[in-house]
Amino acid sequence: MILKKPLFATLLAVLPFIAQAEFSQTQVNSFAKGTQLLFSVEDNFHNKDAGFLGAITLKNESDVSLPAGESDWHIYIHSVRKIATEHVAGLNIEHVNGDLHRITPSSSFKGLAAGADLIIPFDAQVWVVAYSDFMPRAFFVAGENKPAIFANTDSEDFAQFVAPFERENQLRRYNQPQDLTVLANASVRYQRNQQNQVKVSKDDAIKRIIPQPQNVEFNRGTAKLDSSWKVSFQGRLKHEVMVFMQDLQDDYGMSLNAQPDHINVGNNKVITLSVNPQLNAGKSESYSLEIDDDKINIIGSDNAGVFYAMQSLLNLFPAASQGSVEVPQLEMTDSPRYSWRGMHYDNGRNFHGKDAMFKLVEQMARYKMNKLHWHFSEDEGWRLEIPGLPELTEIGGYRCFDLQERECLLTQLGTGPFKSGSGNGFLTRSEFVELLKFAKDRHIQIIPEIEGPGHARASIKAMQARYHNLIEQAEKSAANRLTDQSADKERIVGLAHARQYLLSDPQDTSEYMTVQNYTDNSINVCMDSTYAFLDKVTYELQQMYREAGVQLNNLHIGGDEVGVGSWLGSPICQAMFADPNNGVAGAADLKPYFTQRVAQLLEKRGISPGIWEDGIMYDKTNPFKRDEFANDTFTVNAWDNIWEWGVADRAYRLANAGYQVVLSHGTHLYFDHPYEASPEERGYYWATRYIDTHKAFSYMPDNVYANADYTRTREPIVNLEALVGRPLPALKKPENILGMQGQVWSETIRTEEQVLAMIFPRVLAVAERAWHKADWEGDSLNQKQHAQDWAQFAAAIGLKELKKLAANGIHTHLPVPGGVIMQGQLKVNTPFAFLATQYSVDEGKSWQFYEGPISVAEGQRIALRSYLNDQRTSRITYIN
Repeated sequence: MILKKPLFATLLAVLPFIAQAEFSQTQVNSFAKGTQLLFSVEDNFHNKDAGFLGAITLKNESDVSLPAGESDWHIYIHSVRKIATEHVAGLNIEHVNGDLHRITPSSSFKGLAAGADLIIPFDAQVWVVAYSDFMPRAFFVAGENKPAIFANTDSEDFAQFVAPFERENQLRRYNQPQDLTVLANASVRYQRNQQNQVKVSKDDAIKRIIPQPQNVEFNRGTAKLDSSWKVSFQGRLKHEVMVFMQDLQDDYGMSLNAQPDHINVGNNKVITLSVNPQLNAGKSESYSLEIDDDKINIIGSDNAGVFYAMQSLLNLFPAASQGSVEVPQLEMTDSPRYSWRGMHYDNGRNFHGKDAMFKLVEQMARYKMNKLHWHFSEDEGWRLEIPGLPELTEIGGYRCFDLQERECLLTQLGTGPFKSGSGNGFLTRSEFVELLKFAKDRHIQIIPEIEGPGHARASIKAMQARYHNLIEQAEKSAANRLTDQSADKERIVGLAHARQYLLSDPQDTSEYMTVQNYTDNSINVCMDSTYAFLDKVTYELQQMYREAGVQLNNLHIGGDEVGVGSWLGSPICQAMFADPNNGVAGAADLKPYFTQRVAQLLEKRGISPGIWEDGIMYDKTNPFKRDEFANDTFTVNAWDNIWEWGVADRAYRLANAGYQVVLSHGTHLYFDHPYEASPEERGYYWATRYIDTHKAFSYMPDNVYANADYTRTREPIVNLEALVGRPLPALKKPENILGMQGQVWSETIRTEEQVLAMIFPRVLAVAERAWHKADWEGDSLNQKQHAQDWAQFAAAIGLKELKKLAANGIHTHLPVPGGVIMQGQLKVNTPFAFLATQYSVDEGKSWQFYEGPISVAEGQRIALRSYLNDQRTSRITYIN
């Protein structure tokens, strides 16, 4: 609808002189620069929990008018919620693919005059309660001109292009069923923080090591460590010592002299480092640490154990120490709870740069994590250079406005029309080898993931571009041949080369729609070229690992969320179904066939496969037969524990069936979810409305069912078996639970700052639970012990860990404070004791540090924020 404007402006909209079919580049640029495009949520309640009403408002403040009737202009928007409305306000709305939608004028369009506004209402999937659900960088295209981004949407500040959410039907997902979420505000945060707070001294917070050691006894006195100390190390520990010395120098300004242990250090104060394979009965990664006033003795059961003892020592250092540091004298023995202590990182969807990966690896090592699951291939991107397949990164590494996808992938996720947009890029081969070496020195294994058969659009389109390029080259070469026979031979050879790594059947007419609204992201599992491609990529990965001096032991093959209906229209697959000798009778046999064939390929290369849980299930409860796979180890990430969906028992079903399970549960370990239930917090919220550090800390991996707290509507779960409606299997083979890992998916995460803030500090809770089993864990949570443990953990984060992370270039998330006015007193708190807070009584013009209760008027409007340093503060919240 067109909003009412003065008569002159209304007449302008229909005057013939503007009803042109073409725009100049100057007009395109001017219209996009001067017109605001705003998204809004109008009503989440209109279709129970199945859809919402939204609107796009165009405020044309440019000097360019859009003509009435059909024209050659288009508006492209990124909408992760598929828009169902097809015709409105004289406009056609078309879903292109994934999140990309196109708006075009029809014959009934009345035009948009300069100075006028246009509202485009629409009906879309499910609901929107977070500003980050709306993507930036909508753009305008006309004719053959270059596209232009609507200037106000070319921003990571949602306030520039998303209208505020204020009403209940904007802040809540639905009202049928009722959304029981307690929305975050200053008062709610204050009450939650008070419930969890136990007083912790600063001394205890300094002494609290993350992750908590198994056994530690603090003695009287301290040791003063400075550059006068020596390091004496067993020769095999050279690389660990190099990292340790660099950390001491870079972070604490201490330069210690390190020498192999055959050299006498005399009477100097000394740190001794050695390996004893019999330590702790030979359990890997174990260590002992003793600190006296003039000697620090570290013994590991292996090199990793020594490295982790060093991290415990460094963890005792107060933040911002320089030149010297005092640490408590102690005796400590320690070993990990799990061998798999991981973090999954998706930069396939949005690339965040090389530095983000190095920073993540470095900090994972500081907290004794040892597995980085690298999700480098996705529908929206391929992030690693593969020799011999340049299209994977030349095409698959970039998104832009190219509907034919010969120069780049279709733009998605707020990238906009240009290769310079957010989320684009990749690691070169040499950069990845460098990363592998960096990780090796810190005892971190990088597990790459080649997504398939679903979530593979980037590789599919890259190989289609390769196919077309090689066919064109063959045709050009054939045209230069002197005889028809030699030309035909050239074409035949060229076609074979072009088809070598093709991942799609050109004759495939299959129709499907994935969860992410793609229609063409499934690799064709019936084509031999698919397996040639996977073997080629695996081979090149192996060469990179070998060059870095490490083995490629595990490779993840994805397997999840394959579009229902994939391959049904493929003649190649139909021919496969007709062959009685291959064990493939129909579409349901294709995923097991694919998985078995890839697993065999990896077995020949000495590599263990990994897969997401739904990629290895016949149905909700039955895994693929384990004895069909020759691989000794086959890891499965169990993620789908949405309790009411009834498949949270898959972790135990898979372990009992003989698969090695990595707990990756969405309700507690998905760090692409918001930190709190607020529209201002970034992230998706399909598994649970929010996951804060406290919730991740509270995860109990030894009893999956004990974590059943709320349904997605936030209704408390009191009887899980009754909710599921069938018996829940017990874990019969606990040895097959390898460990746990956090996950971050990057649909809404476009920058390094954003991704590090989504990971930190929540990942510290994963490090804690994966290394240390707390006394409060059991069939139910011991509230008193849990509160005490959380208080110490949170105090350590607030006092030292956030500062250390910031000093190492980590843009951490800071919790928004809680606050209330009680009996004329302002009271403020955060989840992390010792984290500074500030308040303002003049709408943020000036800030004062909060030191304790302050007398204020009951109705006083007060702004609050957490404060780490002058460059890093939290979001602002208000009282009154």
